[in-house]
Amino acid sequence: MTTIARISQANIVQATRKHTATVFFFHGSGGTAEDVKEWIDILNREKLQFPHIKLIYPSAPSQPYTPNDGMMQNVWFDRIAISNQVPEHIESIDSMCQNISELIDKEVANGIPFNRIILGGFSMGGCLALHLTYRYKTSIAGCFAMSSFLNNGSIIYEHLKARPEHNKVPLVQYHGTVDTLVPIKWGEETANNLKELGVNVKFTPLQNIDHELSRGEIQSWKDWLLNILPDK
Repeated sequence: MTTIARISQANIVQATRKHTATVFFFHGSGGTAEDVKEWIDILNREKLQFPHIKLIYPSAPSQPYTPNDGMMQNVWFDRIAISNQVPEHIESIDSMCQNISELIDKEVANGIPFNRIILGGFSMGGCLALHLTYRYKTSIAGCFAMSSFLNNGSIIYEHLKARPEHNKVPLVQYHGTVDTLVPIKWGEETANNLKELGVNVKFTPLQNIDHELSRGEIQSWKDWLLNILPDK
């Protein structure tokens, strides 16, 4: 029986006034909550915080990662390979989705409704957010995926075909045009597949950007967040 890896920590930035909404940001493979928070703060040129939004940056547990020869790495789930041509590691993905769902449910128990919660992330973190949004927490306010992709034949596509009512959450995707780890074509195919299944997807290419976050991307993302989660 595989030991279930669980999240042990998160970096939390509280709302500066009244907390009425929550955003979860999942880092990429090999990263940490602290890494991605610092990266975003640098690109934002100051600490990213909002009067009404609590930011939660969870850290993935250390677990064996097949693309890294099975060595321990901070990852949300395992992959057979970094490729869109292989099957998904469903057991690993579902285990983490159930784990994260508990964190989301705590926000709801503390008075933040699902329609004031957004999920998203960078690279593998964006992929995790897509699974959570379109299979587990289908009434949240929005989803974002940065430099991310879904495997061909993803269980998400199968789920949305069977449960088309779960396609209501708007999605924004950002992807560098010169990404050398996750080709932009994979991101575009993901966007197109989800659009065909009725998801409202906005896909934004980032010119001359590799597999990284960028300042323009963070500014655009902040505008998108505040449009969906206005202060009230």
